[in-house]
Amino acid sequence: MSIKDQVIAIIAEQAMLEPSDIKMDNTLEGIGIDSLGLVESIFAIEESFDITVPFNANDPQASEFDISSIAAIVAAVEKLKAGQAG
Repeated sequence: MSIKDQVIAIIAEQAMLEPSDIKMDNTLEGIGIDSLGLVESIFAIEESFDITVPFNANDPQASEFDISSIAAIVAAVEKLKAGQAG
């Protein structure tokens, strides 16, 4: 399973949607994920990919981890995984 598919599966589970319902340009708010769901998604992503996400739940806008869209989250996870491999 690709990083993209895994991230989408995690987010779909949090939103209680089918992965096929998630589009790359969706926002988390747009699919009904609130701040708690976001934090749970981040934890699930960290666990699934064995990475540490630079995310501050108290100040999401200040985080280096871009959560503006599904595509941005996928790209951020891919970047973290690539950095880890190096």
